[in-house]
Amino acid sequence: MISRNLFLQILARVVLLGIAALALVWIVGGPAANILVLVPAAILILILFNLVHYLNRVNRRIYYYFDAIRNEDSSLSFPEKGQGKIEKDLNRSLQEVNRHIQQIYRENQMQEYYFQALIEHAATGMFTCNAKGFILHSNHQARDLLDLEVFAHISQLGAVDPRLHLALEDMRPGQQYLTALEKKDEVVQLLFKASAFLSDGEELLLLSVQDIRNELDKKEIDSWRKLIRVMRHEIMNSVTPIISLSESLSGYFHTEGKVRKPAQIDEKTIDTTVNGLELIHDQARGLVSFVESYRQLTRLPEPEKMLFSVSKLLDNIRIIAQSFPNAEKTKLVCESEAGDQDVLADEKQISQVIVNLVKNAFQATEHTEGAWVKISSVLDKHGRPQITVSDNGPGIPNELMDKIFIPFFTTKENGSGIGLSLSRQIMQMHGGSLKIHSVPGKQTSIILRF
Repeated sequence: MISRNLFLQILARVVLLGIAALALVWIVGGPAANILVLVPAAILILILFNLVHYLNRVNRRIYYYFDAIRNEDSSLSFPEKGQGKIEKDLNRSLQEVNRHIQQIYRENQMQEYYFQALIEHAATGMFTCNAKGFILHSNHQARDLLDLEVFAHISQLGAVDPRLHLALEDMRPGQQYLTALEKKDEVVQLLFKASAFLSDGEELLLLSVQDIRNELDKKEIDSWRKLIRVMRHEIMNSVTPIISLSESLSGYFHTEGKVRKPAQIDEKTIDTTVNGLELIHDQARGLVSFVESYRQLTRLPEPEKMLFSVSKLLDNIRIIAQSFPNAEKTKLVCESEAGDQDVLADEKQISQVIVNLVKNAFQATEHTEGAWVKISSVLDKHGRPQITVSDNGPGIPNELMDKIFIPFFTTKENGSGIGLSLSRQIMQMHGGSLKIHSVPGKQTSIILRF
């Protein structure tokens, strides 16, 4: 509608320009050219001025409108009274678009207020920083945990804890950082997690921080309870026969509360006593072995990290595995998808972990037809080394998954129950992790992440 009316308005002015130009030509060529030429010339100038003014007025209004949008000014209004039909229709259309933009702006503002309120009320501290370290937003929980009233730049953490400042400066998306921070009269355990997102073409880093002290305390207490339960079971299994045997043997040498004389002791009593003492000795040795296992678990040496070849390590394990039980019936496969990669770790400790896992896998596939064990080495999505030991044995039942890492817990008849616990502890000392994924009756995978 607006374009048609605008076309007619411009057409009328062009027609008037044409008539004025023809009149001017006729008068110039006629006998009265000297005086009358001024009249059509003035009319022609007025029509041209009117056309230019008309077009500029419409263009100026459109320019003001887009300039207001560019400056996020939605207060501009376009009255519909006292205007021509074209301008009235144009103003009405601009006003409708403006109302629509105002509605979108209000909705976006309400949504922004909502998310800000949501972040402020979150139990987890959160803050966002750009590549230069400037903090774009932080909630009160983050400022409270970091003991900062105003949080404007990541460098402010240097006054809180220099190590924390350096760690967060080098933090990348997907990484975590755990640290203990002293605050007034208490120590908090802070866990930082990082993720990235794009805003207006700029990559920003979103960091979350939470005090996991209570969770750690609960897990520590729970771990101690489980450990004490298992230790009590093992110790009672060893001590109870010793008590029973010692009482029985003592009964052979006492009669009515008095010690028997040598003449009253026959050869059968002596033989029984010797056998009983041997059993007590075996039980005591088992108890000593159990305590030694505990000492081994709690006194691991610090890893001596050096670069070593994963491929060479897998070749050595392939040779060692030939001596494992069930080796002749189990197919061992070693794969390195990342080529000949190097790992910075204690080669002896990592070798001990993998050998233990492979030996467990061979034992697990003892009664499996077509048994296989696979060791694979890859780089994860963050470019970090990852070694996986898999087998097609019976797997681990779901009800045992939360118990397999408890020290001294075992389902094997002659197992010590410290293998997996020790392996996970070694990986944690290397700053890595040990995870287990098992599908009973199909496959079990133990993943070492460095």
